[in-house]
Amino acid sequence: MPTKDDLLGNYAGVEEVSDRLNIHAESVRRLIRQAKLPAIKFGNKWLVDKSTLEQFASHYDPVRIKATLL
Repeated sequence: MPTKDDLLGNYAGVEEVSDRLNIHAESVRRLIRQAKLPAIKFGNKWLVDKSTLEQFASHYDPVRIKATLL
């Protein structure tokens, strides 16, 4: 039977996601709130499935996104 650590090992927290995407942690939370990055809330923490994160990271460009906001 899988343990809690085994199950949570498939997920990345906001800090790990921000490191992977090279953006601020609050920007990760914003992407989650805007439903651009799928995540689940576990207690008071947001968790992103690591395979979903890799898929998202493959097409996410923070510079391009920032430029469109200007």
